[in-house]
Amino acid sequence: MTTSDVRAALLSADPRLSKFSPLPRILAFDEFDSGTHGWTELLGNYNGRGDLSTVDDHMRDFRPPQLSACNFFDIGTHGALSGTYALKLATRPYKGHTAVAIRRLTMSGRGLVQLETYFAFKSEATLGGGAELDNFGDVQWDGNTHPSEAQFGAFTVATDLCGDGGLRYHTVARYQNTDLDNHFTRQWMAPTVPEPTPREHFEGKVKLEYAADFTAPNPEDWQAFGEPQELCYNEVPTKVNWHYLRWLIDTDKRRNVELQVNDRVMDMRDVPVPPYEERYETLENLLNFYFSVRTHSSVRNFLFLDSVLISVDW
Repeated sequence: MTTSDVRAALLSADPRLSKFSPLPRILAFDEFDSGTHGWTELLGNYNGRGDLSTVDDHMRDFRPPQLSACNFFDIGTHGALSGTYALKLATRPYKGHTAVAIRRLTMSGRGLVQLETYFAFKSEATLGGGAELDNFGDVQWDGNTHPSEAQFGAFTVATDLCGDGGLRYHTVARYQNTDLDNHFTRQWMAPTVPEPTPREHFEGKVKLEYAADFTAPNPEDWQAFGEPQELCYNEVPTKVNWHYLRWLIDTDKRRNVELQVNDRVMDMRDVPVPPYEERYETLENLLNFYFSVRTHSSVRNFLFLDSVLISVDW
Protein backbone atom coordinates (compact mmCIF):
# COMPACT_ATOMS: atom_id res chain seq x y z
CA MET A 1 0.00 0.00 0.00
CA THR A 2 1.42 3.38 -1.02
CA THR A 3 1.46 6.56 1.03
CA SER A 4 -1.31 8.00 -1.14
CA ASP A 5 -3.39 4.87 -0.55
CA VAL A 6 -3.00 5.23 3.22
CA ARG A 7 -3.91 8.91 3.04
CA ALA A 8 -7.00 8.19 0.94
CA ALA A 9 -8.08 5.48 3.37
CA LEU A 10 -7.68 7.81 6.36
CA LEU A 11 -9.66 10.57 4.66
CA SER A 12 -12.46 8.24 3.59
CA ALA A 13 -12.70 6.79 7.10
CA ASP A 14 -13.21 10.21 8.69
CA PRO A 15 -16.84 11.36 8.19
CA ARG A 16 -15.80 14.97 8.79
CA LEU A 17 -13.18 14.95 6.01
CA SER A 18 -14.56 12.39 3.57
CA LYS A 19 -17.01 14.92 2.12
CA PHE A 20 -14.03 17.01 0.92
CA SER A 21 -11.37 16.45 -1.75
CA PRO A 22 -8.30 18.20 -0.32
CA LEU A 23 -4.92 18.76 -1.91
CA PRO A 24 -1.94 16.97 -0.27
CA ARG A 25 -1.51 19.40 2.64
CA ILE A 26 -4.43 20.63 4.75
CA LEU A 27 -3.80 24.13 6.11
CA ALA A 28 -7.09 24.62 7.92
CA PHE A 29 -10.19 22.59 8.65
CA ASP A 30 -12.89 24.78 10.15
CA GLU A 31 -15.97 22.95 11.33
CA PHE A 32 -18.12 25.68 12.82
CA ASP A 33 -19.99 23.43 15.20
CA SER A 34 -16.89 23.87 17.41
CA GLY A 35 -16.32 27.63 17.02
CA THR A 36 -15.50 30.40 14.57
CA HIS A 37 -11.93 29.16 13.89
CA GLY A 38 -10.51 32.61 13.18
CA TRP A 39 -13.17 33.83 10.76
CA THR A 40 -13.88 37.40 11.76
CA GLU A 41 -15.42 40.64 10.55
CA LEU A 42 -13.51 42.59 7.92
CA LEU A 43 -12.94 46.16 9.07
CA GLY A 44 -11.25 48.90 7.10
CA ASN A 45 -8.01 50.54 8.21
CA TYR A 46 -7.87 53.37 10.76
CA ASN A 47 -5.30 55.92 11.90
CA GLY A 48 -2.57 55.63 14.52
CA ARG A 49 -4.87 56.94 17.26
CA GLY A 50 -7.38 54.12 16.97
CA ASP A 51 -10.02 56.52 15.67
CA LEU A 52 -12.64 54.30 14.05
CA SER A 53 -14.25 57.33 12.41
CA THR A 54 -11.30 57.24 9.98
CA VAL A 55 -12.44 53.86 8.61
CA ASP A 56 -13.78 54.20 5.07
CA ASP A 57 -17.56 54.61 5.03
CA HIS A 58 -18.10 51.53 2.88
CA MET A 59 -15.92 49.34 5.15
CA ARG A 60 -17.09 50.28 8.64
CA ASP A 61 -20.17 48.07 8.94
CA PHE A 62 -19.49 44.62 7.49
CA ARG A 63 -20.97 42.96 10.61
CA PRO A 64 -19.25 40.17 12.55
CA PRO A 65 -20.02 36.59 11.57
CA GLN A 66 -21.85 34.60 14.21
CA LEU A 67 -22.44 31.00 15.16
CA SER A 68 -25.99 30.05 14.28
CA ALA A 69 -28.16 26.98 14.82
CA CYS A 70 -30.15 28.14 11.78
CA ASN A 71 -33.22 28.99 13.84
CA PHE A 72 -36.42 30.02 12.05
CA PHE A 73 -39.84 31.25 13.11
CA ASP A 74 -41.73 28.24 11.73
CA ILE A 75 -39.63 25.16 12.51
CA GLY A 76 -37.35 26.30 15.33
CA THR A 77 -33.81 24.90 15.07
CA HIS A 78 -32.76 23.64 11.66
CA GLY A 79 -29.14 22.92 12.52
CA ALA A 80 -26.11 22.62 10.26
CA LEU A 81 -24.82 19.85 8.00
CA SER A 82 -22.15 18.65 10.42
CA GLY A 83 -23.74 19.45 13.76
CA THR A 84 -25.84 22.13 15.40
CA TYR A 85 -23.96 25.31 14.50
CA ALA A 86 -22.97 26.97 11.23
CA LEU A 87 -21.15 30.24 10.61
CA LYS A 88 -23.72 32.86 9.62
CA LEU A 89 -23.10 36.08 7.68
CA ALA A 90 -26.06 38.45 7.89
CA THR A 91 -26.56 41.76 6.11
CA ARG A 92 -28.58 44.65 7.38
CA PRO A 93 -32.02 45.22 5.78
CA TYR A 94 -30.53 47.97 3.61
CA LYS A 95 -30.13 47.71 -0.15
CA GLY A 96 -26.49 47.20 -1.02
CA HIS A 97 -25.33 46.31 2.48
CA THR A 98 -22.64 43.64 2.66
CA ALA A 99 -21.56 41.30 5.45
CA VAL A 100 -18.02 39.89 5.28
CA ALA A 101 -16.11 37.16 7.11
CA ILE A 102 -12.35 36.92 6.60
CA ARG A 103 -9.70 34.29 7.49
CA ARG A 104 -6.09 35.50 7.67
CA LEU A 105 -3.10 33.26 6.91
CA THR A 106 0.29 33.55 5.21
CA MET A 107 1.96 31.51 2.47
CA SER A 108 4.96 29.27 3.14
CA GLY A 109 5.19 28.36 -0.52
CA ARG A 110 3.69 28.93 -3.95
CA GLY A 111 1.45 26.69 -6.00
CA LEU A 112 -2.08 25.35 -5.87
CA VAL A 113 -4.43 26.52 -3.12
CA GLN A 114 -7.90 25.08 -2.72
CA LEU A 115 -10.86 26.20 -0.65
CA GLU A 116 -13.82 23.89 -0.08
CA THR A 117 -17.00 24.58 1.80
CA TYR A 118 -20.60 23.54 2.26
CA PHE A 119 -22.84 26.60 2.12
CA ALA A 120 -26.47 27.67 2.03
CA PHE A 121 -28.02 31.04 1.20
CA LYS A 122 -31.31 32.57 2.30
CA SER A 123 -33.29 35.78 2.59
CA GLU A 124 -34.92 36.60 5.89
CA ALA A 125 -38.54 35.51 6.17
CA THR A 126 -41.11 38.30 5.99
CA LEU A 127 -43.89 38.05 8.57
CA GLY A 128 -47.23 39.83 8.24
CA GLY A 129 -48.30 42.41 5.69
CA GLY A 130 -50.68 42.29 2.76
CA ALA A 131 -51.10 40.26 -0.41
CA GLU A 132 -48.69 42.57 -2.24
CA LEU A 133 -45.84 40.75 -0.46
CA ASP A 134 -46.60 37.64 -2.52
CA ASN A 135 -44.83 39.38 -5.41
CA PHE A 136 -41.24 40.55 -5.67
CA GLY A 137 -38.93 40.97 -8.63
CA ASP A 138 -39.59 38.18 -11.11
CA VAL A 139 -41.53 36.05 -8.64
CA GLN A 140 -45.21 35.68 -7.91
CA TRP A 141 -45.88 33.13 -5.20
CA ASP A 142 -47.48 30.04 -6.74
CA GLY A 143 -47.03 27.47 -4.01
CA ASN A 144 -43.59 26.58 -5.38
CA THR A 145 -41.54 29.68 -6.20
CA HIS A 146 -41.32 32.20 -3.39
CA PRO A 147 -40.71 35.97 -3.50
CA SER A 148 -37.93 35.69 -0.91
CA GLU A 149 -35.69 34.05 -3.52
CA ALA A 150 -35.77 37.25 -5.58
CA GLN A 151 -34.87 39.20 -2.43
CA PHE A 152 -31.46 37.53 -2.28
CA GLY A 153 -28.69 39.50 -4.00
CA ALA A 154 -25.27 37.84 -4.22
CA PHE A 155 -22.54 36.02 -2.34
CA THR A 156 -18.81 36.05 -3.00
CA VAL A 157 -15.76 33.96 -2.19
CA ALA A 158 -12.43 35.70 -2.65
CA THR A 159 -8.79 35.96 -1.65
CA ASP A 160 -6.41 38.79 -0.85
CA LEU A 161 -2.89 37.75 -1.85
CA CYS A 162 0.46 39.49 -1.79
CA GLY A 163 4.06 38.42 -2.31
CA ASP A 164 7.16 38.73 -4.43
CA GLY A 165 8.03 42.17 -3.15
CA GLY A 166 4.58 43.59 -2.51
CA LEU A 167 2.69 42.46 -5.62
CA ARG A 168 -0.92 42.32 -4.45
CA TYR A 169 -3.97 40.87 -6.18
CA HIS A 170 -7.35 39.26 -5.53
CA THR A 171 -8.98 36.18 -6.97
CA VAL A 172 -12.77 36.45 -6.85
CA ALA A 173 -15.82 34.36 -7.67
CA ARG A 174 -19.28 35.83 -7.11
CA TYR A 175 -22.68 34.22 -7.51
CA GLN A 176 -25.12 36.94 -8.53
CA ASN A 177 -28.61 35.64 -7.87
CA THR A 178 -30.32 38.87 -8.91
CA ASP A 179 -29.26 42.16 -10.42
CA LEU A 180 -29.81 45.45 -8.62
CA ASP A 181 -33.34 45.60 -10.04
CA ASN A 182 -34.13 42.22 -8.40
CA HIS A 183 -34.32 40.26 -11.65
CA PHE A 184 -32.81 36.77 -11.65
CA THR A 185 -29.40 36.41 -13.28
CA ARG A 186 -28.07 33.32 -11.42
CA GLN A 187 -24.66 34.00 -12.90
CA TRP A 188 -21.09 33.47 -11.72
CA MET A 189 -19.03 36.64 -12.11
CA ALA A 190 -15.57 38.06 -11.48
CA PRO A 191 -14.27 41.65 -11.38
CA THR A 192 -11.97 43.04 -14.05
CA VAL A 193 -10.42 45.64 -11.71
CA PRO A 194 -8.64 45.39 -8.34
CA GLU A 195 -10.62 46.02 -5.18
CA PRO A 196 -10.42 49.65 -3.94
CA THR A 197 -8.17 49.94 -0.87
CA PRO A 198 -7.98 52.29 2.14
CA ARG A 199 -4.61 53.54 0.86
CA GLU A 200 -6.21 54.62 -2.41
CA HIS A 201 -8.84 56.50 -0.39
CA PHE A 202 -6.10 58.10 1.73
CA GLU A 203 -4.34 59.19 -1.47
CA GLY A 204 -7.57 60.77 -2.75
CA LYS A 205 -8.01 58.32 -5.62
CA VAL A 206 -11.34 56.86 -4.54
CA LYS A 207 -14.09 57.49 -2.00
CA LEU A 208 -17.00 55.08 -1.76
CA GLU A 209 -20.29 55.61 0.01
CA TYR A 210 -21.84 53.40 2.67
CA ALA A 211 -23.19 50.16 1.15
CA ALA A 212 -21.11 50.51 -2.02
CA ASP A 213 -19.89 47.24 -3.51
CA PHE A 214 -16.42 47.13 -1.94
CA THR A 215 -15.12 44.38 -4.25
CA ALA A 216 -15.76 46.35 -7.45
CA PRO A 217 -18.23 49.25 -7.09
CA ASN A 218 -18.99 49.75 -10.79
CA PRO A 219 -21.36 47.05 -12.13
CA GLU A 220 -19.67 47.42 -15.52
CA ASP A 221 -16.42 46.14 -14.00
CA TRP A 222 -17.84 42.64 -13.56
CA GLN A 223 -17.78 39.95 -16.22
CA ALA A 224 -19.67 36.66 -16.29
CA PHE A 225 -17.98 33.29 -16.59
CA GLY A 226 -19.58 29.94 -17.18
CA GLU A 227 -23.26 29.41 -17.89
CA PRO A 228 -26.03 30.56 -15.52
CA GLN A 229 -26.53 28.11 -12.67
CA GLU A 230 -29.71 27.66 -10.68
CA LEU A 231 -28.97 26.67 -7.10
CA CYS A 232 -31.29 24.97 -4.60
CA TYR A 233 -33.05 27.79 -2.76
CA ASN A 234 -35.88 25.32 -2.05
CA GLU A 235 -39.06 27.34 -2.19
CA VAL A 236 -39.30 29.13 1.18
CA PRO A 237 -36.76 31.09 3.28
CA THR A 238 -36.59 28.53 6.10
CA LYS A 239 -35.48 25.42 4.21
CA VAL A 240 -31.69 25.08 4.29
CA ASN A 241 -30.05 22.92 1.62
CA TRP A 242 -26.27 22.62 1.73
CA HIS A 243 -24.24 23.10 -1.47
CA TYR A 244 -20.68 21.91 -2.09
CA LEU A 245 -18.16 24.46 -3.39
CA ARG A 246 -14.54 23.79 -4.37
CA TRP A 247 -12.36 26.62 -5.65
CA LEU A 248 -8.83 26.08 -6.95
CA ILE A 249 -6.30 28.87 -7.54
CA ASP A 250 -2.59 28.96 -8.38
CA THR A 251 -0.44 31.41 -6.40
CA ASP A 252 2.64 30.57 -8.47
CA LYS A 253 1.00 31.64 -11.73
CA ARG A 254 -1.26 34.17 -9.95
CA ARG A 255 -4.46 32.94 -11.55
CA ASN A 256 -7.71 31.10 -10.99
CA VAL A 257 -7.89 27.46 -12.06
CA GLU A 258 -11.42 26.15 -11.60
CA LEU A 259 -14.60 26.43 -9.58
CA GLN A 260 -16.87 23.52 -8.74
CA VAL A 261 -20.34 24.06 -7.30
CA ASN A 262 -22.18 20.79 -6.74
CA ASP A 263 -21.99 18.94 -10.07
CA ARG A 264 -20.89 21.96 -12.15
CA VAL A 265 -17.15 22.47 -12.80
CA MET A 266 -16.13 25.76 -14.44
CA ASP A 267 -12.73 26.45 -15.98
CA MET A 268 -11.52 29.79 -14.59
CA ARG A 269 -8.04 29.91 -16.11
CA ASP A 270 -9.06 32.70 -18.49
CA VAL A 271 -10.84 34.73 -15.80
CA PRO A 272 -8.71 37.87 -15.27
CA VAL A 273 -6.83 38.46 -12.01
CA PRO A 274 -5.84 42.15 -12.20
CA PRO A 275 -2.95 43.12 -9.88
CA TYR A 276 -2.52 46.50 -8.23
CA GLU A 277 -0.21 48.84 -10.12
CA GLU A 278 1.54 49.92 -6.92
CA ARG A 279 3.38 47.64 -4.50
CA TYR A 280 2.12 47.14 -0.94
CA GLU A 281 4.28 46.93 2.17
CA THR A 282 3.71 44.85 5.35
CA LEU A 283 1.78 42.23 3.35
CA GLU A 284 4.50 39.81 2.21
CA ASN A 285 3.10 36.27 1.76
CA LEU A 286 -0.43 37.45 2.58
CA LEU A 287 -2.97 34.64 2.22
CA ASN A 288 -6.44 35.86 3.15
CA PHE A 289 -9.79 34.31 2.30
CA TYR A 290 -13.17 35.95 2.62
CA PHE A 291 -16.83 35.23 2.08
CA SER A 292 -19.36 37.99 1.66
CA VAL A 293 -23.10 38.30 1.14
CA ARG A 294 -24.79 41.38 -0.34
CA THR A 295 -28.47 42.23 -0.37
CA HIS A 296 -30.02 43.94 -3.39
CA SER A 297 -33.24 44.63 -1.49
CA SER A 298 -34.36 46.00 1.86
CA VAL A 299 -34.44 42.44 3.23
CA ARG A 300 -31.64 40.86 5.22
CA ASN A 301 -29.64 38.23 3.33
CA PHE A 302 -27.87 35.31 4.98
CA LEU A 303 -24.95 33.11 3.97
CA PHE A 304 -24.46 29.99 6.08
CA LEU A 305 -21.18 28.03 6.09
CA ASP A 306 -21.19 24.58 7.64
CA SER A 307 -17.45 24.01 7.36
CA VAL A 308 -14.44 25.18 5.36
CA LEU A 309 -11.33 23.24 4.36
CA ILE A 310 -8.24 24.97 2.93
CA SER A 311 -5.51 22.84 1.37
CA VAL A 312 -2.37 23.33 -0.75
CA ASP A 313 0.12 21.32 -2.79
CA TRP A 314 3.21 22.90 -1.23
